[in-house]
Amino acid sequence: MTIITRTLIACLLTLLAGSTAAKNASVIDPAIASFIEPKDIKWVPNAAGTAESAVLYGDPSKPGLYVVRNKWKAGNMSRPHFHPNDRLIVVLEGTWWVGTGDVFDPNKTVPMGPGTHVLHYGGKIHYDGAKDGDTIIQIHGIGPETSTPAERKP
Repeated sequence: MTIITRTLIACLLTLLAGSTAAKNASVIDPAIASFIEPKDIKWVPNAAGTAESAVLYGDPSKPGLYVVRNKWKAGNMSRPHFHPNDRLIVVLEGTWWVGTGDVFDPNKTVPMGPGTHVLHYGGKIHYDGAKDGDTIIQIHGIGPETSTPAERKP
């Protein structure tokens, strides 16, 4: 048997093995678990064009658990505000800057890097955003989600 013949046989066996593996590939039962791959996330830009959001679970406008991702564009900061319920936030990409209190001062914000977990307590005034680079955060909360402005001018 020549080297070419052996190589062709090896290639055919590899193709057949791959074809069999593809037929036997596991699938997730959607009644048991679901998932969204990053490429399938549906991002929606805000009216100002300074951020995008994607609802991964639930509906933030209705009662119940929700999970959203927010993409903050560099230079976009919220003004002091509060939410009625606690919000659990994880920084996924970039640096997210967080400040507390009712007077807006970006110089008094603290950097939160990827992997950082932040808890915004319901009814407590804060502001946050992306100063010098784009940032992606994931928020877990209980709806209905609202944001109440609370800025005091010094």
